[in-house]
Amino acid sequence: MIRSLLRRRRAASGLPVPDACTPGRHALATRHLLFYTPVTKLDALAAIAAGADPEAQRWQGNQMDQVVPDADTRRALLRLGPTGATPRWFIRSNPELAEPFEPSPEMPEFMVCVRRDTGRYAGYLELDRDRGEIGGILAPDHRGQGLGAELFLAAAEFAHGHAGLPTVRAGTATANLACRRALERAGFVSVPGPAHHTLPDGRELDSVWYRHEGAASACAMP
Repeated sequence: MIRSLLRRRRAASGLPVPDACTPGRHALATRHLLFYTPVTKLDALAAIAAGADPEAQRWQGNQMDQVVPDADTRRALLRLGPTGATPRWFIRSNPELAEPFEPSPEMPEFMVCVRRDTGRYAGYLELDRDRGEIGGILAPDHRGQGLGAELFLAAAEFAHGHAGLPTVRAGTATANLACRRALERAGFVSVPGPAHHTLPDGRELDSVWYRHEGAASACAMP
């Protein structure tokens, strides 16, 4: 799925190269999407914006300090991308967003998602290594196109082939049929799990659980 041509093109564009990982930073690709540990603060902010719309928050229920609350700001961020999709004037006006992003050891590992054909931000995935659980979201303009299965397939690949976890789980709301279908298309199978989940905003949702198994290995590092 990852070709040498992709490696050359992404290296030339300045984007992280799939599977050329370094300690604490990872990158991988599917047919339509590129995933990598955020390099800049813009990468991280765009990832947050991808899941901050009301439809996503129906299922995530994050606190206000965990989202980008203004709809116009979200749309502006998601029209950008890590290289040519971001105008130079934007970075000149917001120089702090060009600063390096430093992953925190206290938070789950996450990777920003970029649409390969446009270079624009498209979502994110995350992995809690201690719990062996994955999650993720696509930005509004990238939903309903079959990309959810690619996102969860990438999350499973990250868990198995980069984090060295032979088994990874994912929980979602029982009523979130789109997420459930995407997990199943990505090869996740239904398993027992907690019947309810309390969101950060205090709402409680009925939950279903899935599992994905694969050969565990650590990603190659220089």
